[in-house]
Amino acid sequence: LQVPFRTPQRGQKRSLLEMAQKNARLVLEEKFRLLELDDRKTVGAMNEVTDALGLPHGHRIEAFDHSHIQGADPVSAMVCFIDGRPEKNEYRKYKLKTVVNHADEAASTREVIYRRYSRILKEHKNLPDLILMDGAEIQIDAAVDVLHNQLGIDVPVAGMVKNDKHKTADLMAEDGRKIGLDPKSEGFYLLQRIQDEVHRFAITFHRQVHTKNSL
Repeated sequence: LQVPFRTPQRGQKRSLLEMAQKNARLVLEEKFRLLELDDRKTVGAMNEVTDALGLPHGHRIEAFDHSHIQGADPVSAMVCFIDGRPEKNEYRKYKLKTVVNHADEAASTREVIYRRYSRILKEHKNLPDLILMDGAEIQIDAAVDVLHNQLGIDVPVAGMVKNDKHKTADLMAEDGRKIGLDPKSEGFYLLQRIQDEVHRFAITFHRQVHTKNSL
């Protein structure tokens, strides 16, 4: 059975056009809604972190973590987040060279912070807006001391504090204050992502170094 094709009448054409326009508008509105949600999770989350620390809004966070097994094969690693997103081309790995006691968090921090930012100064590159250490007062104090007293630069430093289950718990300011970041906020979620990422990166690098040295 063949159904004859009928050309839409003027009223039908208008109705079809209006329907197509409505569908296009809904698709566009949904795209804008998703973009807004994405910004809230990235740029907005970054702003929440800097607001919590009382800092101006910035774009670049660099975070550090150390890894070793009972002091053996000590390494450090750095990850970079720009506007709340990981920038993997900017990640860096460090084999620690000067630390006598390999379990010394302060000494490890001093070495990696000096190596990273003395090179940044030498190459005339932009400094980060915030440095995060995967640790509390010991690492924060060591980083601030190197930045201020050895390199003469003023970059804010904060610590990513873990609970007794080694999960992200809070943000710590330079003066040792726990910020009390809302665990349901996008800023807390970003902090959690950064801490998990730098820990993963450091552990992966350490395993590579340890396996090579063991062989």
